[in-house]
Amino acid sequence: MKCQMNNGNKLRIYFQKPKTDHPPKDKRLMFNAILWLARSGSAWRDLPERFGSWKTVYSRFCKWRDDDTPFNIFHALNAEADYENLSIDSTSVKAHQHSAGAKKGL
Repeated sequence: MKCQMNNGNKLRIYFQKPKTDHPPKDKRLMFNAILWLARSGSAWRDLPERFGSWKTVYSRFCKWRDDDTPFNIFHALNAEADYENLSIDSTSVKAHQHSAGAKKGL
C-alpha cells in the first residue's frame, strides 16, 4: 500500500501561506511524515530522520489540525476516489477466536 503523496497525484493541496519570513519546510514532506506516523502508530520522537525534526512535524500537524487542513485534504481525496478497481477480499480478514460467539470453556 502506497502511503505517500508524490508528484503523480492529481490532488492539488492548497495550504495557507506562511506568516513568517523564513522559508517553510516542504509541505509534501510534512504531509508524508504525518502519513508515516498514522500508518506506523509510532511516537512522534520515533519519526525517521528523512522527515526532519519531529518537533517541526508536530508543530505543523498542530497548525494544520487547527485550520482543518487534513480534513480538507482527505475530503478532496474522497471526492476524486476511483471505485472502479475497489476489491475487498474476505479471505484476508481474520476474526479473533472469541468473535464466533462460542461460550467460554467449551
